[in-house]
Amino acid sequence: MTDSTAQAENTAETAEAQAAAQPEAQAADPVAEAKREAAEFKDKLLRTLAEMENLRRRTEREVADARAYGISAFARDILTVADNMHRALEALDKELRENANESVKSLLDGVELTERALMSALEKHGVKRIDPIGQKFDPNRHQAMYEIEDASVPAGQVMQVVQSGYLIGERVLRPAMVAVSKGGPKASAAQPANDNPTAGS
Repeated sequence: MTDSTAQAENTAETAEAQAAAQPEAQAADPVAEAKREAAEFKDKLLRTLAEMENLRRRTEREVADARAYGISAFARDILTVADNMHRALEALDKELRENANESVKSLLDGVELTERALMSALEKHGVKRIDPIGQKFDPNRHQAMYEIEDASVPAGQVMQVVQSGYLIGERVLRPAMVAVSKGGPKASAAQPANDNPTAGS
C-alpha cells in the first residue's frame, strides 16, 4: 500500500469519525442552548415580576398620598376662613353676648354652628387642629413669634398660641404660631414634644 493510499484511508476514517460524532454534538447543542435560553427567560421573568411588584407598591403609595394630601392647598385656603370665623366669635365678649337681643344671639349661634361644621368637615378629610400649649417647642410644628419671661415655666415651652396650627394626616399643613417661655429651667428631655390633635379652639 502506497503512502498516498494510506493517507486517503486515514482521511476517510477521520471524516467518518467526524461525521459520526457530529450528530451527537448537534443533538447535545440544541438541548444545552434551550436550557441556557430557558435560564435567561426565567431570569428576565423574575426581574420583570420584581419590577412590577415595586411599581404596584409605589403606585399604591402615590395613590394613598394623593388621597391623604391632595387637598392640602385647598385646606390651607379654607383655614383662613376658619381663622376669620374664630376671630369674629372671640371678638365678642361674654357680657356683650348676654346683653345682645334674640336675633343677634341667633346669628352668633349660627356662626358657631357653622364654625363647628367647618372644623368637622376638615377633620373628616384628615385636617386636625393641634394644641401645643404646655408642650416643648418643636420647630417642625411650631413657629415662635415671641418669648415670655416666666421663671416658673421651663424654658422652651409653648405658653400661648397666637394662631392655631394644623396637621393633614401626619404632615404639618400649617405650623402653630406660638409664644415660648424664657428664663425658667431647661425643659426636660423626657417631656413629650408631640402635639395633641384636637378639634377644639
